Amino acid sequence: LGVFLTCTYAAKEATKKIKKAKLYVPQIDCDAKAGKIINPEFIAKCPPGCQDVKYRVYGTDIYASFSSVCGAAIHSGIIDNTGGKILVQKVAGHAGYRGSFSNGVRSLSLPRWRESFLVSEGKPRKGVTYPSTLEYSSSKSTAGDCVDFPAGDTGRKVDQTSPVPTPTIQLATTTPTPTSTTTDPFTTTPKPTTTPATTRTMTAAAAVKSRPGLQHRVRDTAFRGPSTSTNNRNILRPSTGIQRQEPVAAFRRPAGSPAHLAMETDLWKPGLSLFDTGFASKEDLNPKPLEATSQGNPSCKVDLSFLMDGSWSIGKRRFQLQKQFLSNVAQALGIGSAGPLMGIVQYGDDPSTEFSLKTYANPKDLRNAIEKIPQKGGLSNVGKALSFVNKNFFLDANGNRGGAPNVVVVMVDGWPTDRVEEASRLARESGINIFFVTIEAAAENEKQNVIEPNFVDKAVCRTNGFYSISVPSWFGLHKIVQPLVKRVCDTDRLVCSKTCLNSADIGFVIDGSSSVGTGNFRTVLQFVANISKEFEISDTDTRIGAVQYTYEQRLEFSFDKYSTKQDVLSAIKRISYWSGGTSTGAAISYTSEQLFTKSKPNKRKIMILITDGRSYDDVRVPAMTAHQNGVIAYSIGVAWAAQDELEAIATDPDKEHSFFVDEFDNLYQFVNPLIQNICTEFNSQPRN
Repeated sequence: LGVFLTCTYAAKEATKKIKKAKLYVPQIDCDAKAGKIINPEFIAKCPPGCQDVKYRVYGTDIYASFSSVCGAAIHSGIIDNTGGKILVQKVAGHAGYRGSFSNGVRSLSLPRWRESFLVSEGKPRKGVTYPSTLEYSSSKSTAGDCVDFPAGDTGRKVDQTSPVPTPTIQLATTTPTPTSTTTDPFTTTPKPTTTPATTRTMTAAAAVKSRPGLQHRVRDTAFRGPSTSTNNRNILRPSTGIQRQEPVAAFRRPAGSPAHLAMETDLWKPGLSLFDTGFASKEDLNPKPLEATSQGNPSCKVDLSFLMDGSWSIGKRRFQLQKQFLSNVAQALGIGSAGPLMGIVQYGDDPSTEFSLKTYANPKDLRNAIEKIPQKGGLSNVGKALSFVNKNFFLDANGNRGGAPNVVVVMVDGWPTDRVEEASRLARESGINIFFVTIEAAAENEKQNVIEPNFVDKAVCRTNGFYSISVPSWFGLHKIVQPLVKRVCDTDRLVCSKTCLNSADIGFVIDGSSSVGTGNFRTVLQFVANISKEFEISDTDTRIGAVQYTYEQRLEFSFDKYSTKQDVLSAIKRISYWSGGTSTGAAISYTSEQLFTKSKPNKRKIMILITDGRSYDDVRVPAMTAHQNGVIAYSIGVAWAAQDELEAIATDPDKEHSFFVDEFDNLYQFVNPLIQNICTEFNSQPRN
């Protein structure tokens, strides 16, 4: 018995020592990117001073994997600029990342990326073993998946294996388990898909209460005719000025009207879809079967969302007029599987989906559904509705077709009761074309009540008048059915469908001189392929062309030669090494004439030149001519390339458009900076 008690005591003491063992937390640099760290889940310590614009962050709450890990942690509020411990969890790639300003860090938007990550407080999760040393990806491969060449010369074949956490990390029911895949040469790694989780149930409010300090414009519920539409306004919208003393009509909730008043949240919680925002969809609560489909109008293939004003300000009669207008638009559009598809989101205090793009595929069923929509009530929170649509509506699971432009038409009575500028910017950067239909805009004596002056110009895709329609009265709404349909169907003018990844003609100018060598030339081609594969390539999206040069120049393939990503990548692989001298100036002139003169008018012209030495001829005049013709030039120098020439070739500011590396094997470092710069420039274009 004594021996037994002694052994038991010793075992307990050993267990205590094990429990007291502290986790060693590795430290990372401010510029460390999640995509460079192989571990699927880890705890790390960020140093002080990471709140700097040079440490770029992409996304909000969910971040693209080439974001600065510590920058993302500060942006999300987990740590501040003094640093600290954080927990990082890798998750699947996302179709879009929205930028925002939070905790002193401005994050940027990005249409898509192959891998994401979450950051949270640096506390270990139960049952998970964390590494004391982080494993970084090899310098021979790009962040994420690479395109590799078959063996031969110094080409390398690398098996790309997505890391699997041990034990398995279940972040949410919708997160797919990563699988190991081996990429064939020039083949894009398949992206995991997620199945949307059931949307959270909305909380019901017993009644809509007036908010202290807020004013909201209210209309009579009875129809008094168009001549009284202005005189019967009663102002209750938010205002910093003095409230007008006018009689206020009392409202009761219409029979059967839902009161879905859940507040939006951007926080991710375990067990929910990563992209769930807390708004319930009526379609999810009451799913409707998809009826017989029609082909629709093939000349108007758009994915269209109407933001329907359900606020109390318009009253029952005008809400009915709005439904009749939407019904007429659905008929005029020619809804169908091969033409336009239409869904509706109704907003008041909070937005909710009435039905998505995939719910109805013929005008008759769509019109019947519109007629049955009850009024929500509440304020006119357009900004919140635009944010909801950007994050939730245009998803593949909701019927988004990818190849069709995304269009949002905002119906607003008078003016919004919240700010729209930031939500609109994020939606535009996601490729959404925003139209505004403003009915009975603020009169001169009401403009003091408008929260955000010029809200239409701050919201729409372009400020040239094409994207906005002002209607003096709800009773004249029927007159704009055909003009609106004509505009949303004019796909050539839906310029906000264009993103940084699908709207460029990119010409690669490749140095094939003797100093490069066969092995290094294959490394350059791998670099070219890894940049190309990040773009959406087709005859209507981004197009790729290539020129190789020595003393002479050779057009390897033009912009219109290949219209699929696979064909482009295969063509890059087939480029044969030429060998010779280095006439970079002549190559720039040749590229301008043979490639960019054939560029489409609505495409951004981007030239990416890679060289390893000083040119035998002048580069300044040819580069200046290219710049004047609208070509955005990036110069990438290796080994003996001349810095002054790289800066002359590059578009101003040359520090953002020229790069230098000491050896070819380090070219991979410039894949992400190039993509980032191209997207940042695209998103900063003027909107007039």
